Amino acid sequence: MGMKFLHLPKTRQFNIGTRFYDPQKEAMKEREERIKRELEQNNEEEISSIYKSGIKGQFRNSGKLMNSKTVSDARRKSNMRLFYIVILLSVLFYLLLK
Repeated sequence: MGMKFLHLPKTRQFNIGTRFYDPQKEAMKEREERIKRELEQNNEEEISSIYKSGIKGQFRNSGKLMNSKTVSDARRKSNMRLFYIVILLSVLFYLLLK
């Protein structure tokens, strides 16, 4: 049973290989795949679905493309809820001062 008072364990090394991202190469691959799919399929509906943009900006633009009826319904419900709260508080305030 050896006693090691001054023994410090070696630090662990973390090695990760470097990664390289080339946006031009990625865009070129996407274009090549899209062209190959276009050549294979002549259906215009499928071709139009291929031309969707990437995820960049999709979340931001989804509100503009969203059905305006659902947005207006949500706003109306929110406004009505706020109106009811204001009425309730004013009645409570009036009863407390009376």
